[in-house]
Amino acid sequence: MKMHNANVKLACDLAFASEMTQSLDSTLAHLNTQRSGLTVADAAERLLKHGKNQVANEKAPHALLQLVQAFNNPFIWVLMVLAAISYFTDYVLPLRSGEESDLTGVSIMLIMVSLSGVLRFWQEYRTNKAADALKSLVRTTATVIRRRSEASQPVKMVISLQEVVPGDIIFLTAGDRVPADSRLLTSRDLFVSQAALSGEAIPVEKYVTASGISAGTIAENRDGNDLLNMPDTCLMGTTVASGTATAVVVATGNDTWFGSLAKSVVGKRPQTSFDRGVNSVSWLLIRFMLVMVPVVLFINGFTKGDWSDALMFALAVAVGLTPEMLPMIVSSNLAKGAIAMSRRKVVVKRLNAIQNFGAMDVLCTDKTGTLTRDRIILAQHLDAYGRSSDQVLQLAWLNSRHQSGVRNLMDKAILSYSQGGLALSGLRRYRKIDELPFDFERRRLSVVVAGENNQYQLICKGAADEILAISTHWMDGGECRPLDAAARQQWCQQVEDLNQQGFRVLLVGERKLGENPLARPLNKEDERELTLCGLLTFLDPAKESAGQAIAALHENGVTVKVLTGDNAVITSKICRDVGLSPGEPLCGSDIARLDDSALSRLVEERTLFCRLTPRQKSRVLQALQHNGHTVGFLGDGINDAPALRDADIGISVDTATDIAKESADIILLEKNLMVLEQGVIKGRETFGNIIKYLNMTASSNFGNVFSVLVASAFIPFLPMLAIHLLLQNLMYDLSQLALPWDKMDKAFLRKPRRWDAKNIGRFMLWIGPTSSLFDITTFLIMWHVFAANSVEHQALFQSGWFVEGLLSQTLVVHMLRTQKIPFIQSRAALPVMLMTGLVMALGIYIPFSPLGHIIGLVPLPWSYFPWLVATLFGYCVVAQGMKRIYIRRFGQWF
Repeated sequence: MKMHNANVKLACDLAFASEMTQSLDSTLAHLNTQRSGLTVADAAERLLKHGKNQVANEKAPHALLQLVQAFNNPFIWVLMVLAAISYFTDYVLPLRSGEESDLTGVSIMLIMVSLSGVLRFWQEYRTNKAADALKSLVRTTATVIRRRSEASQPVKMVISLQEVVPGDIIFLTAGDRVPADSRLLTSRDLFVSQAALSGEAIPVEKYVTASGISAGTIAENRDGNDLLNMPDTCLMGTTVASGTATAVVVATGNDTWFGSLAKSVVGKRPQTSFDRGVNSVSWLLIRFMLVMVPVVLFINGFTKGDWSDALMFALAVAVGLTPEMLPMIVSSNLAKGAIAMSRRKVVVKRLNAIQNFGAMDVLCTDKTGTLTRDRIILAQHLDAYGRSSDQVLQLAWLNSRHQSGVRNLMDKAILSYSQGGLALSGLRRYRKIDELPFDFERRRLSVVVAGENNQYQLICKGAADEILAISTHWMDGGECRPLDAAARQQWCQQVEDLNQQGFRVLLVGERKLGENPLARPLNKEDERELTLCGLLTFLDPAKESAGQAIAALHENGVTVKVLTGDNAVITSKICRDVGLSPGEPLCGSDIARLDDSALSRLVEERTLFCRLTPRQKSRVLQALQHNGHTVGFLGDGINDAPALRDADIGISVDTATDIAKESADIILLEKNLMVLEQGVIKGRETFGNIIKYLNMTASSNFGNVFSVLVASAFIPFLPMLAIHLLLQNLMYDLSQLALPWDKMDKAFLRKPRRWDAKNIGRFMLWIGPTSSLFDITTFLIMWHVFAANSVEHQALFQSGWFVEGLLSQTLVVHMLRTQKIPFIQSRAALPVMLMTGLVMALGIYIPFSPLGHIIGLVPLPWSYFPWLVATLFGYCVVAQGMKRIYIRRFGQWF
């Protein structure tokens, strides 16, 4: 599937790139269009042929399908099979033979199935509804140039984004989102933000190239970045930062570069660590059940001689061994975690992601918008020696303030910075005389202003090479010096040093014009003999919360790696700013040459991965997963969508692109990265409460089966009826419904947690027989002390074991929920205390109740209860001792 999607995307890249090798006239001819636009009729015909301009998206299944899927669990299937057998043996066969039929066992099993499935469905349904409400289109219209008929004049029309077709001529202006993959026909001062696709925060220049790009250049780079780097190409999903343009649409919908990414993230999601963990534990318990149940059947069949009763008892044991409440316990824990996260302004789209949060030991994050603010700021205004200079800031403010074109992000950064402390009163008295707007050939912007004394000056700012080329002097403090070779080298070195630190650099220069303004309009020949005054540095700064969040994640055992489409220099600076040591970066071009085994080694050693395509981000994640890590990915761009989907937990923000939000498992409603630490802790707490249930249930059920085997071998009657086992199991499960509200020991929360079927099996074999020891003690007490040692007194024997078994099973919740001493060093949450207390009280009452009479239990003598208390106390002491031995032996509890 992944290889297919990669091939689709590559075909899309090459098909689009082939158009770029042609002249504009050839492209227009191939698309059968012209610069005056399509006619309305032709556009309608193409819409039918090519389909709507929309990309593939993933929708939640219908509610009925969600309901069916909620019951798709191996334990539920086991219970359904057991219920069917019980229905046949307890109802159908007795009915045919004229005997009394009984549906109690079937009813109990169906109640268990229904509770488990319905709760799981309700939680999934609610989260899918919340996710649907969160989705919103970022822009729904586009401006196209069309003609009413062949003879009419072209006019601008605002149409639905979905109605754009190949061959359409689109009009773009500042703030527009590019509606489809397009090639420029005309442009003026056009800057396009490609951050959603490439990860680069600073907008790139786009301009017309009439002759096209060489086919050889495209062939050298087929990973998709070639399209982003083409100067006359605007891709769907990018936005216009400044300027205007017209362009011809080359591809729409799923045929676009964006669309190829969208198709790659729709369909069946790969299994996460949660899915793999649940499956491994489920099949471990099912295999154990398939071994033990036949043993119970044959022992009881041969020793008692009644194979019908033996079969029913074996079925009851099978039910007892099945952790039928696992889906419901898991869903309840995950739902509670989701509710807790929602209070912190986090939307959990997929409940399984909560546990994956806790298991995560590697977090891979994009840079732009996640580690950074996704907002360009003016960082420094420096003189020739790197000292802060108010004069440089004043000149920059005058230049940006008086230019009349669309202000780009750097102009906005200068004006915003100046409001924070620059004395503007004197500068506001300057008046504008003329300007020379920015263009891609000159790469600079000039204005002429005059002060109160009618002294005119030309102020120019622009790219370093272009400003140096027209400068003849430089300011050394307050003295003007000639710009000789040594001085020119000094300026170049300073620019290079700042670039290496991750800054975007502009130079500022001026020329005094005296009292006489220019006699003609300003032109590029007037941009000469400048005096260099200083430098401006810009960057997309790190978020204030990023450093704290990364430090907190490290303390909790989570390694952070940065995966970005941006360059290594800028990203390395951001890494250092947030407390990460970038080391030697691994670039996309290097990854393309590595095989999977080599990449698996390098991903462990490197922290920074830059210039990555979307497919390469996924390769890095998959290499980490192959090494046994549970991997999270934090991103918000279109180019992050495949990685968000392939990660064990995909994390995005509500301002992310639609495709990123659809691919994510968790969405942060605020860009506060400290929520990540809270999510990790909540995930571990949720997982801890799930694993509590599994360990308690597995060990307790194993103990019960062991006790049954011992009793069956030596006692002439069934130690407990099938209905007793079913009722006991149901009540025990009800006592554990409060576990999602329980607390976890702080020691458990300090490191990542994942599913470990081997440890669960070991836990079951070590701790389970502890309860069997006291079950056997109860057998001896009932046999010798209370003379329940014959078939006539089997109801008394069964009642005594029913109460002791239920109470010891319920006490195990407190004994095994913590590695500390229960009730003293660690006390369960109040809901757990109340629920277990209630179940224990009901367990004691049932033999005295009408229900007890119906199911064959009898009231117990009061002299039984001191023995019960002593037995339970002994159980608690021995269980605590076994717990300490287990921890010393294996170094862990859960």
